[in-house]
Amino acid sequence: MTKYKIISDSACDLDKTLLEKNDIDVVPFYVTFNEKDYLKEYVDININEFYEKLLNNSDITVKTSLPSVHDYIDKFTPYLKNGEDILCCCLNSNFSGSYQSALTASNILKEEFPNNKIIVIDTKQATGSQGLFVLQAVRLRDAGYSIEQSLEKLNEIIDYGFIIFVVDTLEYLQKGGRIGKVSAFAGTLLNIKPIIVLKDSELLPYTKARGRKKAISIVYETFIKNYKDKLDDYEFAITQSVSEEECIKLKELLKKEHSIECTNPFIDIGPTIGSHIGPNVLGISCIKKVNI
Repeated sequence: MTKYKIISDSACDLDKTLLEKNDIDVVPFYVTFNEKDYLKEYVDININEFYEKLLNNSDITVKTSLPSVHDYIDKFTPYLKNGEDILCCCLNSNFSGSYQSALTASNILKEEFPNNKIIVIDTKQATGSQGLFVLQAVRLRDAGYSIEQSLEKLNEIIDYGFIIFVVDTLEYLQKGGRIGKVSAFAGTLLNIKPIIVLKDSELLPYTKARGRKKAISIVYETFIKNYKDKLDDYEFAITQSVSEEECIKLKELLKKEHSIECTNPFIDIGPTIGSHIGPNVLGISCIKKVNI
């Protein structure tokens, strides 16, 4: 069986330790502030630096750019030359053209490497649920599944990811055109905390609460309502940005009340998603386990 490499774009938000431990490579997105300096996510700027800029500069405008076709070609080529196949897991294609860039790169490289397999997957996930999806691919690879068998198994879980999270401020949703300035201003005055879900490949408003404590309670209760009867079938992770103390409390609550051990204690939301929802986000991600 030909050895294959698992690659993801950086929207999976797996930290360096997890990437190295599980032999995963990453193709970075780009982040720019006030349209200056395109910085590679996790290469030229880390998560702490990113959120420090957001929190300390109220007038800053942040944007992200997808990896280019050439970025993927540059990442894939050394592995192909080494005789390895490639399984590449990309951010939900409704949010970004990263999947299309990877697909185009694979089609170009297949002419040069006709004997290698390059499989590109639209995970339909983002941040925490994408990271958990990638780790399911690792489980399959490490269990000895071929790249074709892994694809078949991953396709069985691709529609079974979920994220629910509370957003601390409406400012970044407003800047991204998701809501109007009036709604954002009114929400700030009333201390409204929106709760958002990623479901069926879409980011959808779920509900809203007045005050952060109430919002986090709704996140917890909604997750338990939806998954309390499916705990053995799913992997979970707390997904957050700049909310570590709250993460610890949520993790302890899940363990105490429902014996839920998160696969990864925390998955930190990086610049790709963080630029659209801002800091101080807290939620829970999950993905269905592959059947091995």
